[in-house]
Amino acid sequence: MSVDPVAHPTAWHRLDAWLARLRPHRRGLALTIDAATVFLCWNATYLFRLGFERWLRVRPDYDPWVIAGIVVAYAAAFLLLRVPQGLWRFSGFGEVKRLALACALAGTVSAVVVMGLGLVKVPRAVLALHPVVTLMGVVLVRMAYRMLYEHARQRITGSDREIRRALVLGAGGAARRLLAGIHQHGWVVLGLLDDDPAKQGASIAGVPVLGTLEAVRDAAVRGAATHVIVALPTATAAQRRRALALAADSGLPVVTVPGEDELRTGRGRLERLREIEPDDLLGRAPVVLDEAGVGALVRGRTVLVTGAGGSIGSELCRQLAALSPGRLVLVELSEFNLYAVDEDLAARSPGVARVPLVGDVKDAARMQALMQAWRPAVVFHAAAYKHVPLMEHHNALAALRNNTLGTQVTARAAAEAGAEAFVLISTDKAVNPTNVMGATKRAAEMVVSALAAQHPATRFVAVRFGNVLGSSGSVIPKFKEQIARGGPVTVTHPEIIRFFMTIPEAARLVLQAAAIGGSGQVMVLDMGEPVKIADLARQLIRLAGHTPEEIRIEYTGLRPGEKLYEELLADADDTLPTAVPRLRVARLAARGVDDPAMQALGYLLVLADAAQDAEDAAVRASLHAAVPEYRPAGDAPR
Repeated sequence: MSVDPVAHPTAWHRLDAWLARLRPHRRGLALTIDAATVFLCWNATYLFRLGFERWLRVRPDYDPWVIAGIVVAYAAAFLLLRVPQGLWRFSGFGEVKRLALACALAGTVSAVVVMGLGLVKVPRAVLALHPVVTLMGVVLVRMAYRMLYEHARQRITGSDREIRRALVLGAGGAARRLLAGIHQHGWVVLGLLDDDPAKQGASIAGVPVLGTLEAVRDAAVRGAATHVIVALPTATAAQRRRALALAADSGLPVVTVPGEDELRTGRGRLERLREIEPDDLLGRAPVVLDEAGVGALVRGRTVLVTGAGGSIGSELCRQLAALSPGRLVLVELSEFNLYAVDEDLAARSPGVARVPLVGDVKDAARMQALMQAWRPAVVFHAAAYKHVPLMEHHNALAALRNNTLGTQVTARAAAEAGAEAFVLISTDKAVNPTNVMGATKRAAEMVVSALAAQHPATRFVAVRFGNVLGSSGSVIPKFKEQIARGGPVTVTHPEIIRFFMTIPEAARLVLQAAAIGGSGQVMVLDMGEPVKIADLARQLIRLAGHTPEEIRIEYTGLRPGEKLYEELLADADDTLPTAVPRLRVARLAARGVDDPAMQALGYLLVLADAAQDAEDAAVRASLHAAVPEYRPAGDAPR
């Protein structure tokens, strides 16, 4: 019979866990220990003054009452100077000064009262020495505790960092395996929480189940915990979302074990805890690939990815590499990004042939040459400028050249090289665009549609999705940086909402669209309910263990080209279902070659190709002619 590995914490782990359970009562215990020290030091002073033969025999009958009064006097002085509130493990010279003042105050008052009451049988030397001996006693107690704590910390963590004490949400198999290794990484687990009634009151490896998940909100249950660990890798998205919400309410920093997908693919180990990632926050079941269809498209064939070093492009390369392509051609303008993605793929998928190429999608000669040289069967076009405010002013021509002209150059070169499929990565900002970036991406979709009619041998597909959590320039990394700096967290508007998806989910959608999309189609993901950005910021603040008072949210106003909400389909558009749930086809209004917008698109591409410098206003005017639904932010309703 196989037995799951179970952790056997050391005596130091058990000692720290025991001390942690006492810590909620720290002030009362500290005062009690100090009172006991005052009592012992009174007797030690008598012993020092009178010796072993006389220290008990010559005491007056009222000495117990004197001792009781002196203990009360010292306790009052300690309370007055807030001595019990000090943390013994951090005791230093400041604490010694406060203790000296308290002992001097209590000793003086005690001596005055004893002499004033005429209690002459109490030796004056004892009254004089007792404050000094008491000071030595209370300081030694604190020194001993600090030495014990620091030694335990060294034995538990292997370094000088603070001991991390955790409550674990989940008491199933994942928690059991977590306990088998987490102690080796400097953690002490104080307790487990689980909603299963059968587990209440149980114990795993000596760690008790303290209650349901809701109990994490109880300060008495949290005790001295410094972190909350979510150990529910196989839970549904809704269950994980609830667990994260409860953990955030604890006021402690929250970490999690890797998800089921990470464990399955070997990208994570249970005891290797990580911070909360965008995938954890989305709270939605990810898109599931039609493995057979996508595999047939990619396996053993040459696949080319532009923008291969970007957030979406690099994840797309990782997922493609897992499908065993014959060759993966990486095209990227940034030398560093190209190097980084190539090194990452070499470590993850060493058996996949890679061709890293520095290339600019606007360079027609370069794109034609590399397409002809490598003859890709499938091209994924992820290269784009995507930062809305940055593209809005002084960079409109650059956005037009990269996003629209670059798409035409790359798509045409792919078709002329005999590519079977060309997939454009588009955005929800292409719907009723109010900014240059969105208008250039809508124009790129129109380019793909036009080329589909000119090159019937190649399937041209566009994929449109919302904001990608965790991508470069997205809100999650920005918010995390601001929280790490102590705030404020900047949000443009309290009511701004966005559709969100994770980077792996976006890459899966692109792969799926490549497998099932028809030529000239725009594929759209049913992304469920949009997310309010301010709520997302609040959740990240709470998951980092902070309160809104500690890190505030600052509203900065809508940025140039930004609107309160994004759409995945324009009002006049319709959608058709596909064989993949939540993946639909946008049925866009057809435009013939004689359509004024298509003619304007031709002029727009000529402008993008020929112009080396153009005013933003001229670019916007040309974009509006080609994309009639484009309304610059100043003209668009919000």
